[in-house]
Amino acid sequence: MIQPDGIIFADNILYKGYVMSDYNKHKQRTAVRNLREYIKQVSENPNLETKILEVGDGLAVSRIKN
Repeated sequence: MIQPDGIIFADNILYKGYVMSDYNKHKQRTAVRNLREYIKQVSENPNLETKILEVGDGLAVSRIKN
Protein backbone atom coordinates (compact mmCIF):
# COMPACT_ATOMS: atom_id res chain seq x y z
CA MET A 1 0.00 0.00 0.00
CA ILE A 2 3.02 2.28 0.31
CA GLN A 3 4.61 3.73 -2.82
CA PRO A 4 8.34 3.31 -3.56
CA ASP A 5 10.33 5.83 -1.49
CA GLY A 6 7.44 5.89 1.00
CA ILE A 7 8.34 6.28 4.67
CA ILE A 8 7.11 4.30 7.70
CA PHE A 9 7.57 5.87 11.15
CA ALA A 10 7.25 3.71 14.28
CA ASP A 11 7.39 5.69 17.53
CA ASN A 12 8.25 4.37 21.02
CA ILE A 13 10.01 1.38 19.44
CA LEU A 14 12.40 0.88 22.38
CA TYR A 15 9.65 1.02 25.04
CA LYS A 16 11.40 2.64 28.00
CA GLY A 17 14.56 0.67 27.26
CA TYR A 18 12.85 -2.69 27.88
CA VAL A 19 13.38 -3.80 24.26
CA MET A 20 17.17 -3.51 24.61
CA SER A 21 17.47 -5.07 28.09
CA ASP A 22 17.33 -8.67 29.28
CA TYR A 23 14.97 -7.97 32.19
CA ASN A 24 11.29 -7.49 31.41
CA LYS A 25 8.46 -7.46 33.87
CA HIS A 26 5.72 -9.98 33.18
CA LYS A 27 3.35 -7.13 32.39
CA GLN A 28 5.51 -5.90 29.48
CA ARG A 29 6.62 -9.25 27.97
CA THR A 30 4.09 -9.35 25.13
CA ALA A 31 4.71 -5.75 24.08
CA VAL A 32 8.49 -6.21 24.24
CA ARG A 33 8.34 -9.48 22.26
CA ASN A 34 6.20 -7.83 19.56
CA LEU A 35 8.46 -4.77 19.33
CA ARG A 36 11.55 -6.98 19.02
CA GLU A 37 9.84 -8.93 16.24
CA TYR A 38 8.88 -5.69 14.45
CA ILE A 39 12.49 -4.43 14.63
CA LYS A 40 13.75 -7.77 13.30
CA GLN A 41 11.26 -7.77 10.41
CA VAL A 42 11.96 -4.21 9.24
CA SER A 43 15.73 -4.61 9.70
CA GLU A 44 15.96 -7.85 7.71
CA ASN A 45 13.47 -6.98 4.96
CA PRO A 46 15.46 -6.45 1.73
CA ASN A 47 12.78 -4.05 0.43
CA LEU A 48 13.27 -1.65 3.33
CA GLU A 49 16.05 0.62 4.50
CA THR A 50 15.58 1.07 8.26
CA LYS A 51 17.24 3.25 10.87
CA ILE A 52 16.54 3.01 14.61
CA LEU A 53 17.00 6.33 16.40
CA GLU A 54 17.63 6.06 20.13
CA VAL A 55 15.93 9.32 21.09
CA GLY A 56 13.28 9.30 23.79
CA ASP A 57 11.61 5.88 23.65
CA GLY A 58 13.05 5.25 20.19
CA LEU A 59 11.93 5.88 16.65
CA ALA A 60 12.20 3.50 13.69
CA VAL A 61 12.25 5.11 10.25
CA SER A 62 11.90 2.75 7.30
CA ARG A 63 12.04 3.73 3.63
CA ILE A 64 10.57 1.55 0.90
CA LYS A 65 13.30 0.89 -1.67
CA ASN A 66 12.59 1.36 -5.39
